[in-house]
Amino acid sequence: MDTDLDHPGVQRLRCSVQNYDWGKRGAESKVARLFALNSGYDSVQDDKPFAEFWMGTHESGPSFLVNGAVENGNAIGSVSLSLKEWIAMNPTVLGHGVLNKWGCDLPFLFKVLSIAKALSIQAHPDKKLAKLLHKLQPNVYKDDNHKPEMALAITDFEALCGFISLKELKAVLNNVPEIIELIGPGVASQALNLNEEDDEQKVKSVLRSVFTQLMSAGKEITTKVISKLKSRLHLESEIRQLTEKEHLVLHLEKQYPGDDGVISAFLFNHVKLHPGEALYLGANEPHAYIFGECIECMATSDNVVRAGLTPKHRDIQTLSSMLTYKQGFPEILKGFPLSQYVTRYLPPFDEFEVDRCILPSKASTVFPAVPGPSVFIVTSGEGAMHSLTSKDVITEGDVLFAPASTEIRITASSELHLYRAGVNSRFFQIL
Repeated sequence: MDTDLDHPGVQRLRCSVQNYDWGKRGAESKVARLFALNSGYDSVQDDKPFAEFWMGTHESGPSFLVNGAVENGNAIGSVSLSLKEWIAMNPTVLGHGVLNKWGCDLPFLFKVLSIAKALSIQAHPDKKLAKLLHKLQPNVYKDDNHKPEMALAITDFEALCGFISLKELKAVLNNVPEIIELIGPGVASQALNLNEEDDEQKVKSVLRSVFTQLMSAGKEITTKVISKLKSRLHLESEIRQLTEKEHLVLHLEKQYPGDDGVISAFLFNHVKLHPGEALYLGANEPHAYIFGECIECMATSDNVVRAGLTPKHRDIQTLSSMLTYKQGFPEILKGFPLSQYVTRYLPPFDEFEVDRCILPSKASTVFPAVPGPSVFIVTSGEGAMHSLTSKDVITEGDVLFAPASTEIRITASSELHLYRAGVNSRFFQIL
């Protein structure tokens, strides 16, 4: 590998892991396996959850350059500089456009997630709100950046995302009396009297009242009402088929007994992704990942405003006030082919895009040189990565940083699954 800092080439990275409670445990977790292989460990720890594998420069989970030898595709050298420090020493690796727009840092954060248990109902603030929250509560909101993000399914994947339509909302209020008990008949009546011809702002205002009242009802009454809901659904399951959403609510109640986020799931779209399908989430949009494994990419931030399905800090007032209250099912991205083996996912955010590459044994593909940096992760298989200055054996768990204007050729020695994150190519078209 080329390690001449005057002419930096592709760099191998050692990356960080987050052991959040909702992560899959031990050998069941793709994150645990990738982290063990990336770190050079012989085995996976079975006694704790492995939730997120982070690749990037965020201070909560930085990546580091590996100096030294590679044995059987595994880095065995020492860890030296952080990627952020190295970029500061070599700013040209970002390319001029990226450097001018975002300064001397990687504008995206790349992750793998392994989810056993639902994440919190949450949203990410826009830039203006992020700056304010960071200033007011820096211990809770760790940075001042926005966090648009995209989840690309590796396995079958489930999430709650965005508010259901007005028609569906009315059906929920007519069929889930426990919600009316929490929000009150006045707010429920306002929602039931809405129609499709009503002003959009009026509809959003009423939806905001429904959600805010539901999340603010108080622990004692919420616990009591969820217990009633659970008993009712178990009784009704003996005489009718429960709906998919009802099954989901009972599943969430097992994970988070008495939590106000359980009943709020009725208000959100239940999204199911197959491998290779993606979901993007803009600022101030409510969501909660439920189960599965995915590649995730986002602007470099860790700002999360939570309001349910979590033991962590909740900020119901901020979340209720910041949401867009847009209704309707979210767009599912299926990507578009760049080549025979590479599919690109292009969200409407400047900071990032993701390529998915599935390369059969003995096949090759080229990632053309682009004006910004790229981060590659191998999630299964093995092969070789060629650039003008280096040739690297690559295998599962390997993460590599490619500077701007670096053409990369990949050859598979067994079926190879690889993902690339980079700055959104549309960004360079408007420079």
